[in-house]
Amino acid sequence: MIKEIYALIEPNAEKSIAYFYGRLFAENPRLRALFPSSMAAQRHRMFDALSQITASLDNPQTFSGFLTRLGREHRKFGIAPAHYDAMGRALLATLRAYGGGSWTAEMEAAWTAMFDTAAAIMIQAAEEDAAQAPPWWIGEVVQHDRRTADIAVLTVRPSEPLSYRAGQYLSVQTSRWPRVWRTYSIANAPGNDGLLRLHVRALPAGWVSGALVRHTRVGDALLLGRASGGMVLDAESDRDVLCVAGGTGLGPLKALAEEALRSREGHDVHLLFGARTTADLYDLPALRALADERPRLHLVPVLSEEPGCGGARGPVSDVLDRFQDWSGHDVYVAGPAGMVSRTVTNLQRLGVPAERIHYDAPDR
Repeated sequence: MIKEIYALIEPNAEKSIAYFYGRLFAENPRLRALFPSSMAAQRHRMFDALSQITASLDNPQTFSGFLTRLGREHRKFGIAPAHYDAMGRALLATLRAYGGGSWTAEMEAAWTAMFDTAAAIMIQAAEEDAAQAPPWWIGEVVQHDRRTADIAVLTVRPSEPLSYRAGQYLSVQTSRWPRVWRTYSIANAPGNDGLLRLHVRALPAGWVSGALVRHTRVGDALLLGRASGGMVLDAESDRDVLCVAGGTGLGPLKALAEEALRSREGHDVHLLFGARTTADLYDLPALRALADERPRLHLVPVLSEEPGCGGARGPVSDVLDRFQDWSGHDVYVAGPAGMVSRTVTNLQRLGVPAERIHYDAPDR
């Protein structure tokens, strides 16, 4: 029945979510201050969350896991338990408005029960998280290295320890764009110095990415959210590792390669770094230095638009069969969505079991 409700509003996704926020802010004007000035991206994320919640209703573990993560993430926005009541009322009003003659009392009861359950999970997750971590960290930029016109590597020192695993990402807010958060992968394995490195590409019309690349300086402060993401090393595996990176997708894979070299002694780590031209291989000197230091790291630059660099030629997703049999490896993939999709498809075609292929798709 809940999925029937979702089907009523899905054809009018943009209008219905705009109606929801209009209703929410009309009844609760003070809540508007918790959201960014432009609501376009927020409306998209809201509908995406509703889609994931609805799709996971048949799987309680997935349903609970997604809402637990959402509840923790809501802390950095300043969301309090009372705000869920206001959101629930606005959602019910939206469903009534767009359900039309198909809307029934039974549907309203089903939706109310589901939302109450979801809100309880999120509130409990936020309370448990508050007992062990702040809602956000203040990070000082201690190094800003402009590698290309649109790529920078930032080194950030959190105000207090920020726990994470190699391969995970975190959300970042700049003072230039208050209440606008974007996620970036951490490009180094955890170390004793507590520093975080972020590889950032300035995207067209990218508010946060543009600010981080072009306008951020050493000494500036950033707000940092908690680390998330499941693309981490399998602690029970002793297989060799293949990392396939495209563009700034190199970031999390560099961290994973560092961790694998440290934790899987005697095993090889292969890193294929794909880019269009030599100029786009923005971290190649550092990678070669790491490979010189750790001989079990096998680095292969892959260029799609020009020869050279001592590597391979072609899209990185299409050169996998030129090297060796990868079916016995744990594989990690990161980069643009199209590249990740093609790489995963080709890896499976080459005999790599799907359960050994790991990738994340954070919203950057």
